[in-house]
Amino acid sequence: MSTCAICGAAATDTVAVAPRDDEVAVCATCLGGTSDKPTDAPHWQCLHDAIWSPEPAVQVLAWRLLQGLTEAPWARDLLDIAYLEPEVLAWAEAGMAEESDVVHRDSNGAILAAGDTVVLIKDLPVKGAGFTAKRGTSVRGISLVADNAEHIEGRVESQRIVILTKFVKKS
Repeated sequence: MSTCAICGAAATDTVAVAPRDDEVAVCATCLGGTSDKPTDAPHWQCLHDAIWSPEPAVQVLAWRLLQGLTEAPWARDLLDIAYLEPEVLAWAEAGMAEESDVVHRDSNGAILAAGDTVVLIKDLPVKGAGFTAKRGTSVRGISLVADNAEHIEGRVESQRIVILTKFVKKS
């Protein structure tokens, strides 16, 4: 009996990691997370190890599961520090492309992508953090909010914040 490549439990199935033909053995819980958006639960803490797997297909699957958990602070932080080789990251993003039809555009209409660097075009008070993000501040490595074309996420003064796209320009 094989083990799940994501969490180490007994594997019950395999999942193809599109667009390539690679398959990864997974348990029932991890299989459910690949077909539906995973919800923040203790089970997904296993992604802390899976994202660092030496197997590229496991890295891709872990990265995609983490993309579905962006509402969880620990998952966003793990995505921020995770490193995938450029070709592995391209593979991971290629499999996600068909799922999202939301297009994020900056104040000038330029299309934004995950990982881009943007500059704030207006002073923005950050609610709950007690500071103002100043005009001209560069925000590197942004994340896109999958279900809202007007929102992106990024770090300003070590705080992860949501920023409206109408207040940024791509640099």
